[in-house]
Amino acid sequence: MGKPTGFLEFERETPTERLPEDRIEDWAEIYEPLPEETLRRQGARCMDCGVPFCHTGTEMAGRTSGCPIHNLIPEWNDLVYRGMWREALDRLHRTNNFPEFTGRVCPAPCEGSCVLAIDDPPVTIKSIENAIAERGFEEGWIVAEPPAWRTGKQVAVVGSGPAGLACADQLNHAGHTVTVYERDDRIGGLLMYGIPSVKLDKGVVQRRVDLLEAEGIQFITGVEVGVDIPASTLKEEFDAVVLCTGATRPRDLPVKGRQLDGIHFAMDFLRANTRSLLDSGLQDGDYVSAEGRNVVIIGGGDTGTDCVATAVRHRCASVTQFEILARPPETRAPDNPWPEWPHVYFLDYGQKEAKARFGDDPRQYLLSTTRFVGDDEGRVRELHTAQVVWEEDETGRRIPVPLPGTEKIWTADLVLLALGYEGPEDPVPAGLELERDARSNIRAEHGDYETSVPGVFAAGDARRGQSLVVWAIEEGRGAARAVDLHLMGRTELPG
Repeated sequence: MGKPTGFLEFERETPTERLPEDRIEDWAEIYEPLPEETLRRQGARCMDCGVPFCHTGTEMAGRTSGCPIHNLIPEWNDLVYRGMWREALDRLHRTNNFPEFTGRVCPAPCEGSCVLAIDDPPVTIKSIENAIAERGFEEGWIVAEPPAWRTGKQVAVVGSGPAGLACADQLNHAGHTVTVYERDDRIGGLLMYGIPSVKLDKGVVQRRVDLLEAEGIQFITGVEVGVDIPASTLKEEFDAVVLCTGATRPRDLPVKGRQLDGIHFAMDFLRANTRSLLDSGLQDGDYVSAEGRNVVIIGGGDTGTDCVATAVRHRCASVTQFEILARPPETRAPDNPWPEWPHVYFLDYGQKEAKARFGDDPRQYLLSTTRFVGDDEGRVRELHTAQVVWEEDETGRRIPVPLPGTEKIWTADLVLLALGYEGPEDPVPAGLELERDARSNIRAEHGDYETSVPGVFAAGDARRGQSLVVWAIEEGRGAARAVDLHLMGRTELPG
């Protein structure tokens, strides 16, 4: 695909980032779009590799390799190279309901498994995907397309994150009447409140929500199923129910001093910040401010990075990020071969901003927090850590072991716990008496998605555990197909 010699002629180019010292003064998206000619050159780098791994969508060594929704990447790379943008959009929409989301926030496992990436920088797939979607909106090609007829079947979708929206979109196009329940005051779930505006502008989310509503999907906000209304009520009133509630139960850190004020779950910090930003431009004060504080973030993943970026924009006094794992190598290690996701050291956007503000990467590796210490008023003032080494226990499982004599005290008056999630919250699964797996996720098989209760389906993080937006879309689409088959006895929805 693309130009046969393009990968030899053109270097990889990515969107320009606004300078960190400039962008930390606002909440706008950090990337500038690439010019069309640059995008066409990048499409030309797709190398007609014969067996493209970019859209395989498998898991290797616990990480995603290739695109889980099997985007037809070589095809739309070729079409962009040829200037056939409308056709590229049509190919992109065959597999992806929301390319404007994944083109912004997906970590691009497709690029990690790009054949060109064996010994060269990969094709700029993610940027091309986003550009195709934005071109579609600019040209007026993406418009509301309500279904031509209705089946008479009613489906409730609980949760309006990427899995819920993808499921609702597919079921609506199949002609079913879909109602989406969301406990927050805005639709979007993780997309609206879990990802900062600097990575995904909320106008982009609302633009898509408005389209879905114009196509006939009913959205009900401010209603928590299992709390405000019994989950069993949905089972009685709808022909099918799909649970896309996410894995929103945060993992805690049960060490001495955890009860002190000033220690918050990362998602509570991020969610309140975005809500206040949307409601009042942070003028209502209804959020946890990091201004003037010494911030410690425990956890080295994407959520931790988002906390770093948010704290820097609050004008914190300092920010440090603890990671219990070792610092990744500069290049692929021998046990991390292509096409696995490359586990290598890099500065993500938040770390770049902290470095611009304070002079260094804020991350500290191989650290375990042992306790928190507070002042007389019960507010956290410091935390204690120890260095760790990773060793195998008697079962062969690798565990962190503290090293004696490596204890250290850190000043901290705001601590954010970004340690991941332990599964869905209880009200909905308990209300429907659903079976759970060993990780507390709702038990349902991938590809089938039906839970232990007939007519009730589960998809996304609520079923598979904390994962990527692109996996949520894949599961939402798959669940929609399963529901359509359940309701109609046949389905033409793609798998």
